[in-house]
Amino acid sequence: MAEGAALFTLNLDRARASFEAAAAQSAASTARPLGAALAAARANARLAQATYERTRTLYTERFVAQARLDQDAAALAAARAEVQRLEAERAAAAQRDEASDAQAALARTQLQDRAVRAPAAGRVERIFRRPGEFVSPGEPVLAILPPANLKLRFFAPEPMLASLRLGQSVAVSCDGCADGLTAQIFFIDSAPQFTPPIIYSVEEREKLVYLVEARLTGDAALRPGQPLTITVSP
Repeated sequence: MAEGAALFTLNLDRARASFEAAAAQSAASTARPLGAALAAARANARLAQATYERTRTLYTERFVAQARLDQDAAALAAARAEVQRLEAERAAAAQRDEASDAQAALARTQLQDRAVRAPAAGRVERIFRRPGEFVSPGEPVLAILPPANLKLRFFAPEPMLASLRLGQSVAVSCDGCADGLTAQIFFIDSAPQFTPPIIYSVEEREKLVYLVEARLTGDAALRPGQPLTITVSP
């Protein structure tokens, strides 16, 4: 199975409905209409400012009465107050729109996450849930074994320990396997243990053994738990 291949899909109905609702709310922006109203209010405030400046000049030259000046000053104050009100409303609307956009993005991600794809190339080793079954959050649905995670484990008797080293190549054989398989040792346990009750070896001669792990140096169709014969060159 290649990386990115489709593995399974969870029920999409609820996630799709949540995404459509969030997307609709995000599309219904309230900040954009307020932007047009704010532009008009600012233009009106500039006109009120110019009118007030002209009236004040005329008042200084005694061409208009105090009442006209007070009237234009009140109109300017009202225009400025309207600008401030719309600016506050637009800022609040922008925050609401930002929250709606974030909610829509989250709903889109949750919808996409319902279709699960392989995070790495590998082989499906086990299926825990079948179509139609329910699964709780965090519960596994299937298990994938990437080739890089396949390792060989064998136990070496204490007298052989001195002849083993990290990076050493060992021969691998099994029933039905291709000839010439090799593996490279990448781990040698420093703590001894007693021979486990089940060990695949021709003869069990030592009770004190050390766990050794190796990885195949080539491609082979091995399966977890498959009995192998490991040969260490002298």
